[in-house]
Amino acid sequence: MAIFGSWGRSGPSLLPELDDEPLGKVRRLLESPPSPGVPVVDFRATQIERVLSEAGNDWDRRTHRISVLADVVAHTQLAESWVTRQPHNPVALTFQMWVTLARERIGPAGVEARSAIDACYRIAELRPYDPVPWIALLGILRQLRRESRDVFAIWKEATARDPWNRKAHLQMLGYLSPEECGSSAKMLDFAEVSRLHMPADAPATGVELVATIECHRRNVSRGGLNALLTRHWWTQFGAARVVDQALARWTEPGFLRYAAALADLNALAYALVQAGRLPDAAKVFRMTGRVATVWPWCLNGDPLHEYGHWKKRVVR
Repeated sequence: MAIFGSWGRSGPSLLPELDDEPLGKVRRLLESPPSPGVPVVDFRATQIERVLSEAGNDWDRRTHRISVLADVVAHTQLAESWVTRQPHNPVALTFQMWVTLARERIGPAGVEARSAIDACYRIAELRPYDPVPWIALLGILRQLRRESRDVFAIWKEATARDPWNRKAHLQMLGYLSPEECGSSAKMLDFAEVSRLHMPADAPATGVELVATIECHRRNVSRGGLNALLTRHWWTQFGAARVVDQALARWTEPGFLRYAAALADLNALAYALVQAGRLPDAAKVFRMTGRVATVWPWCLNGDPLHEYGHWKKRVVR
């Protein structure tokens, strides 16, 4: 799927794989009924391992792929069955960690967390260079609302192996939010400091825009004076700068090459719509092809409806 696309005859789609076609094929396989006579666990585990291995040391794409596939099978026992069959396979162990994270049912007693920590250190012995299990563990500790010293220790392990990993940065951004263990100020500070140190085309380049949209959402949801002040949110220096920089850089042909580029372009299109900058939004919408993302369009209603409505309105 080309990152530059037209509206075409078909409407938008919510594709968790975005424009990653090999990932999409495996995702559809996992969602389909098993074929008669085919060993389900072995066959599906082989397909998962193959598509993850094909990403090589592109850790950003590997985390994108493993998170999508973990979401698909989170309601099944595929990950556990795979580990039972291959208890020393680091890919199987890592996948089980991501499935644990996707289920979002980690008990306060910490049994799942202890298991995940043990698995992470086992994988680290086999693949000491691999950040993917550390990023899963970061998310698990975030769900448990663990103390900042524990979370930042794992953050350091993950980013030592992949400094600009998008998933890792989004996990920390969520952890630092006021809904979890931080504040809006901590979120924005983290996002700004990250931006200042990372290359402009790094996979985590969208973290500041995500933080800006989330702070806008939070103020709107509070109502009262906070909601009234958000009428000028997108013209204020901070938010306007974030959007202007993203628009100037991300719309250059070939600039965004990481796995979740379409997710960040959806976020930019949303921000431009909220800011009333519809001609600019049209340019970004064209770059998304027909791929919509749940967030941030879900903030205003049904994501497919919101994306489709605004794209039809601004793209001529």
